[in-house]
Amino acid sequence: MIRIASPLLCLALSALPLSAEPAPGLIGVRILPGWVQSDGSRVGAIEFQLQPGWKTYWRSPGDSGLPPVFDWLGSDNLGDIALHWPAPQAIPSGDGVALGYHDRLVLPFTARPADPGQPVDLAVSVDFGLCKNICVPAHAALRADSPGAAPDPVILAAMDRVPEPAGERPSCDIRPIEDGIRVTATLPRPVALAAMELADSDVWVSGTEVRSESGRTLLTADFVPPEAAPFDLPRNRLVFTLADKDGAVEMRGCKG
Repeated sequence: MIRIASPLLCLALSALPLSAEPAPGLIGVRILPGWVQSDGSRVGAIEFQLQPGWKTYWRSPGDSGLPPVFDWLGSDNLGDIALHWPAPQAIPSGDGVALGYHDRLVLPFTARPADPGQPVDLAVSVDFGLCKNICVPAHAALRADSPGAAPDPVILAAMDRVPEPAGERPSCDIRPIEDGIRVTATLPRPVALAAMELADSDVWVSGTEVRSESGRTLLTADFVPPEAAPFDLPRNRLVFTLADKDGAVEMRGCKG
């Protein structure tokens, strides 16, 4: 069972060097300032450096875990921002598995300016979880330095670990349950790790159960909205992240 530490352990961080120790399990967190592309967009990353044995969580960790929350309102001339999540790892959590990262996470982003003729000044507030034997909530308030003149190889390496888009789609069986919807997706091949999400929503999604059956893989997850009742789940907004020995892919939408 995961225990949540006292809120007193939620510490505000500045853009700290990686030698600092501002919270249990965290060596440091900072914005890698990145570079500016020809269209004026800025590519950068948030880097989390963890102590050995500690972990932090993916955007949809499953039944347990604390997904990070980002607030970019302190930025200037920011039109929109896209996070590019590297494929997560399986993390044992109680009787199940959560999704996240050990030791270090470099989370790339693309920041598009509101006015393409002006620079983007980036500031972000991040609430995230750090876990070992207990889970500790933490808070980071960061501001980016000026971008560099060339692409950062650390950010490029993290971009290489982002799941590739896949053209295929699984077939899905969608059924109501007492507090939401249960989705069972079928793939014609094995996968080692899988997760389901509903894009652009605040619907909670359980960890994805993965079962092999007659050469196929069955994925099952529950989708529970804030009102905890069955709802009209749009198939085209289902997102599937799949990983095997050959790498990770992302599928969007599913067949009936």
